[in-house]
Amino acid sequence: MIKLGVNIDHVATLRQARGTQYPSVVQAALRAEEAGADSITIHLREDRRHIQDADVFALRPLLQTKMNLEMAVTEEMLGIALQVKPQDVCLVPERREERTTEGGLEVAGNLVAVSHACQVLRDAGIRVSLFIAPDIAQIDAAKAAGAPVIEIHTGTFADAETPEEQVHELARVQAAVAHGRKLGLVVNAGHGLNIHNVHLIAAIPGIEELNIGHAIVAHAIFVGWEYAVREMKALMLQAAKAE
Repeated sequence: MIKLGVNIDHVATLRQARGTQYPSVVQAALRAEEAGADSITIHLREDRRHIQDADVFALRPLLQTKMNLEMAVTEEMLGIALQVKPQDVCLVPERREERTTEGGLEVAGNLVAVSHACQVLRDAGIRVSLFIAPDIAQIDAAKAAGAPVIEIHTGTFADAETPEEQVHELARVQAAVAHGRKLGLVVNAGHGLNIHNVHLIAAIPGIEELNIGHAIVAHAIFVGWEYAVREMKALMLQAAKAE
């Protein structure tokens, strides 16, 4: 059964916009779990633009599902992960000038560094995922790096401006999922998914989990937090079941 990981970064974005103590990311995470989230995803960026160190440490013992900590491949972030001991760590690319994480991690060109990070995390009992583009070479590199999980970047699919472009990008994701599964990898996906396009990705056989944040936070403004989480998961399950 396909799972939903709820990313709560943009709850923190709203909080940081005014420097207040609210909205609470802890409350958002716990209520998302109550509404059916299978995991909680947070990205501790190097510039700390939304999630803060204190959020990570506060959430870890309170979550009833699991924490998926997104982070850059740096010694600082590895050190924090070893202190927090989340169940999952997803290694992602990170650039200070970007609005959000754009593109996948360049694994093939940085195999030594990524392999080192995977080893350090694996030795600590943390499951490692690599956030990569739907590219066969990057999937092969992820396998070589020793990551048991990959998360396929669906942003290009989500940003497709024409039906033809969307079909093309969907085919790339489908091929990437099939290849990852063939290599024995657990395959997740995420980025840019919303209530209008999630069914196309959720219907792909072999995807274990979708990580979705911004669309749920935005939709919650109009329908409420728990409803937005429940609706997203229901759409995913319906699409997966139909397939």
